[in-house]
Parts: sequence; structure tokens; C-alpha cells
Amino acid sequence: MFTIGDFARLGRVSVRMLRHYDSIGLLRPASVDPHTGYRFYRADQLRRLNRVIALKELGLTLEQVRAIVDDAVDVAELRGMLRLRRSQLAEQLAADTARLAAVEARLRMIESEGRMTTQDVVLKEVAPVRVAELTAVAASYQGEDIGPVIQPLYPELFRRLSAAGVNPSGPAVAWYEPADAGGDAVVVHAGVLVDAEPAAAPDVTVRDLPALRSAATIIHHGAMDDVEPSMQALARWIEENGYRTDGFAREVYLDYCADTPEKGVTELQLAVYRD
Repeated sequence: MFTIGDFARLGRVSVRMLRHYDSIGLLRPASVDPHTGYRFYRADQLRRLNRVIALKELGLTLEQVRAIVDDAVDVAELRGMLRLRRSQLAEQLAADTARLAAVEARLRMIESEGRMTTQDVVLKEVAPVRVAELTAVAASYQGEDIGPVIQPLYPELFRRLSAAGVNPSGPAVAWYEPADAGGDAVVVHAGVLVDAEPAAAPDVTVRDLPALRSAATIIHHGAMDDVEPSMQALARWIEENGYRTDGFAREVYLDYCADTPEKGVTELQLAVYRD
């Protein structure tokens, strides 16, 4: 048998933890010296310790852990529980990573406040264009909701156009509209300029994107994850010049590469009007 110290080292836990497990009846020592009070453990008790630690890492309380191990959970059941927890932790990690990226983007926006002035805004008419598009619905207009929805659309759009023998005639463009009145959901349109008839690509929508008679526009340099300073400069110009906005901004990707999004050049076009 092993002393509590040796058993703790073999099980890669602390002596304090083993004493606590003993006190609550979760993992009793194999024997206790009646004179010294020293605890001793057998090697086969490592099996129970392993299960206790694994279940604890699943987020269960020690009372729940004791109920499960006392019912002799087999290896297959334990493996299934661990796989489920691993999947949950992976999802949580992805969500936390996305949240951290959003916070960092907002901090960059705060740090850049004042660097992009309203002098960068140009008011102009935007001509109608013909586009081929695919659409999907995002939960909201927030970057963390838009990005995962719109990004897969472009590779699929270009794949379908290539299969139909249709070549883009200009830059890619994105625009948005509410999915339902009063809700946050947004219809995401991923398009590219084409010189083709509507029936040229059967599994792609070819349509004419209407003109914007009056659009406040600004050139954004960098990744779209960092677009907020440009959007807010646009907002300041619109307010200072007495305009109101009409819908969401169009995004015209003048220079874009998925491998180096930080080198992107995008024109933001926002329809405006005066009362």
C-alpha cells in the first residue's frame, strides 16, 4: 500500500484534496493506522480517483460525483460524458475567442477615435449595377453574427459562377436588409458585379442593384473587423450635415484577399436623405 503522499503523487493530486475526499466519504483510504492516524491507499483505488477527477472536470458537484461513481459508471459511459464535455468546452472556447476579438476590435476603435475625420466622406450618386448574389440570414448586424454567415457565401458564389462560365466584371459587394420587421435578424447579400443575363447562372440570382441617388461614402482601409471607426466617421458627417440614413451600408470590396484581410480596401456606401 501507499502513504497518502505517495498516492497523491501517483494520482497527480494534492494531499489536501485526498484528505477532503476522505472527510466527505468520496474516497476513503484502504486503511488507517489506529495509533498514528496515517492513511494508506491501494493501487486499485487510482481507478476511482481517476473517475472522480474526470467527473469533477465535467463541472459536476462532488455530491453528484459520488452518486455516479457509487453507481459504478463504466468506461464507455464515462468516455461519452467526457466527449460531450469536450464538445461543450470547445464551443465555449470558440465563443470566448470571438468575444475577445470583438473586445479588441472595440478597443482599437476607441484608440483610433479622431484619427479618421469627416473630411474623408464623399457625397455622391451611385450608379445601378448588375450583380450575381447568394443570400443567407444572420442573427443580427453585429460583426460576430455577420462574419460567419457572409464569409462562406463568396467562395460558393464564385464556384457556381465558374461552373456556369460567368466571369465577374467588377468587385465583390455586400448589402443587407432586415429579415423581419422589428427583429434583429438580417438578410445578408453576398454579390459580385457581372455582365450577364439573369438566366446565365441557374443556381445564382442575377439582379440589378438599384442606384443610390444620394450616398455618403468613405474608403475603409483594413479588415472589416475594424470597420467601426470608418462607420462612425460616416455617422458624424451625416449628422453634421443634416442628413438621415436610409437602410444599411453597402460594402464594395475594392481590394480584398482572404489571406490578408488587414490589407483590404472597402468603400462604404450609405444612402442618405434630407427631410
